Amino acid sequence: MLKQRIITALLLLAVFLPVLFYPSIEPFGAFTLVLIAAAGWEWARINGCGPTRSVAAGLALAVALLVFWLLGGVERSWRELWAAVAVVWVVLAAIMLRRGVEAYGRWPQLLRLWLGLLLIACAWLALVQARILGLGFLLSVLLLVWMADIAAYFGGKRFGRRKLAPAISPGKSWEGAVSGLIGVFVLAGVWLWLTRAGWTSPDHLYAYLWHLGPWVAVPALAGLCAMSVCGDLIESLVKRAAGVKDSSQLLPGHGGVLDRVDALLPVLPLAMMLVTF
Repeated sequence: MLKQRIITALLLLAVFLPVLFYPSIEPFGAFTLVLIAAAGWEWARINGCGPTRSVAAGLALAVALLVFWLLGGVERSWRELWAAVAVVWVVLAAIMLRRGVEAYGRWPQLLRLWLGLLLIACAWLALVQARILGLGFLLSVLLLVWMADIAAYFGGKRFGRRKLAPAISPGKSWEGAVSGLIGVFVLAGVWLWLTRAGWTSPDHLYAYLWHLGPWVAVPALAGLCAMSVCGDLIESLVKRAAGVKDSSQLLPGHGGVLDRVDALLPVLPLAMMLVTF
């Protein structure tokens, strides 16, 4: 299993890093569209669609976003959209995590399918617009989610006592969540220090937020960290409702695309909302 995880990660990085650092947005947008198609297929599968409908959902999502891109939608300002998506994610997290797996299973299938596909589409748009804002900005958002996850894992493993959501994800603890938050604050502090020392450019999320003052930056970072946890828990809830362990086996050793990007789905639009307002 470890060998599989390493090989898969290296292959993904071999494609992801070149398109990420490429000067123009086209290779990055095209590569992430492929991932979006896979995520749409996975979402349809774990929400009761058969093989044909699942493939159709993934392809339709990618084609719709491609047309949207070609028509110039990616370059437009979507400030109001990010605010609306942020509200949807917060309300969705409150309802789903409060009511649990059984309640989600009673939702109409079409509502589950289209709401999920819409939120995945918004995450792709936020991802591409974050890259347009700058490599530093996108990396700061990605690293926030990764730091929250890594710090939560090690903090929960060492100090975890109280379960965060035992019916959804028994491995997560409150101590792990707090460790993730501390890790994010440390990351932001170090990055800001490096920026002030002149080692990095001030085009990252933490500089944007700190410019608004600590009374904005601190709760904003805490909120983004909390929503990364919620994104992870929501996908776990959906998988439990479907009776599956992973969203798919597209990434050997890692599960599916949704398993790797679940925490990013709410964080990317919320980050874009913060910087556009």
